[in-house]
Amino acid sequence: MMADLIAWVLVVVIAAYACGGGTDYGAGFWDLAAGGAERGQRPRWLIDHAMAPVWEINNVWLIFVLVLMWTGFPTMFQAVFTALWLPLVLAAVGMVLRGAGFALRKPSKRLARRRVFGAVFAVASLVTPFFLGAVLGAVASGRVAVGTPASAHVWTGPTSILAGLLAVAATAFLGAVFLGADARRFGADDLVGYFRLRALLAFCAVVVLGVVAVPVTHHDARHVWHGLTHGLGLLMMLLSCLAGVVTVLLVWLRAHRWQRHTSVATLALAVLAWGFAQRPYLLPTSMTVAQGAGAAHTLRWLGLVSLIAAVLVGPALFLVYRLDTQGTLEPLTDTDTVASGLPGDDL
Repeated sequence: MMADLIAWVLVVVIAAYACGGGTDYGAGFWDLAAGGAERGQRPRWLIDHAMAPVWEINNVWLIFVLVLMWTGFPTMFQAVFTALWLPLVLAAVGMVLRGAGFALRKPSKRLARRRVFGAVFAVASLVTPFFLGAVLGAVASGRVAVGTPASAHVWTGPTSILAGLLAVAATAFLGAVFLGADARRFGADDLVGYFRLRALLAFCAVVVLGVVAVPVTHHDARHVWHGLTHGLGLLMMLLSCLAGVVTVLLVWLRAHRWQRHTSVATLALAVLAWGFAQRPYLLPTSMTVAQGAGAAHTLRWLGLVSLIAAVLVGPALFLVYRLDTQGTLEPLTDTDTVASGLPGDDL
């Protein structure tokens, strides 16, 4: 029972990282798609100010995922990191380069340097979610088991590629929804429509990839496909679709108050649907939760630590996110929201 509880904690934390970190990855995607220096000036400044107060906090969820995996399910951790070390390394390199690019772009005075650092940040924001999604797709397809050697075949199957593309599209959707709400909060009215259109386009991409996923997973990830089309997995997926449709309606009607909540619910429910679809396996169909669980006393301590984290860290993170979305941490100035030249643009 404790192993099952820790497994669900792991799924919930993955959902939290997908939503929190995914929003920032999505902002990076739109940074990449913003165009040249002049055309993309205003969207990029909004992205800088929207992300700056809290963007590093999302890594807390990723660290929690790693700790839960290697402590609670060490055999699964070994199997995953042995078979999928290359896409995981590429994702990690993307995270490092992404953080460096974002941190160095803002204080840079020369346009050429801002372009370089901005390109690093934007490309890494595309690469990282793709490889993380490919890893989840490889696990879901059953290509990873204890003793599976590392090879491209493990993480380049149809489910892996599709999961990577879905991760990029879903994060782009989240990022556009959040940036549209931030644009309204900061009074940048022209950017409200700018990101409204991109949120709708990203949702269309998610829908198309979701439709493609039905025959792909039926052939390549049969166990997960069955879980997503039956029982609680199907229920969570239907609720995710409903939340997505509600988000699109709110975006279309420019009802900004709840659209961020429903967009987060869309992705979180999709991750929960994957968790229900994959049970009782950690690695379909070779390792169940019970088979991959660590020592009983380790799981008890891990459960206690998770409870403490939920009581102490959870409310603090919620407060930071709340303050950020209300504009308390770093409000934009008039200079930030008007189309004016920036220092160093002529250098």
